[in-house]
Amino acid sequence: VQLQASGGGLVQAGGSLRLSCAASGRTLSGYAVGWFRQAPGKDREYIAAINWSGRSTYYTDSVKGRFTVSRDNAKNTAFLEMNNLKNEDTGIYLCARDRRCTGSPTLALYDFWGQGTQVTVSS
Repeated sequence: VQLQASGGGLVQAGGSLRLSCAASGRTLSGYAVGWFRQAPGKDREYIAAINWSGRSTYYTDSVKGRFTVSRDNAKNTAFLEMNNLKNEDTGIYLCARDRRCTGSPTLALYDFWGQGTQVTVSS
């Protein structure tokens, strides 16, 4: 499966962006999808995940209440709605397919990764 994240850009602090993760080649249905962030000079970090059905979502503490993950299995696409963006949210955002149907913060459980999309938050 090929994943492509899109929707990033330059936004002022307090602004919003909606990222998309489109899958091709194979379906995302039946698998959880995770979102991760790679900031300059830092390790890739887990941001959020959504289980196979979309009924369960998970977030790292720093984005709770600001980010919302969702999916449309009919369109083979997942989304990350980001509100009240902060400078520390800057980075490349990547989506990935979990090997399992439940979401996880463990990077090693994700077997397919997208190229990522750049999000830059300015003061």
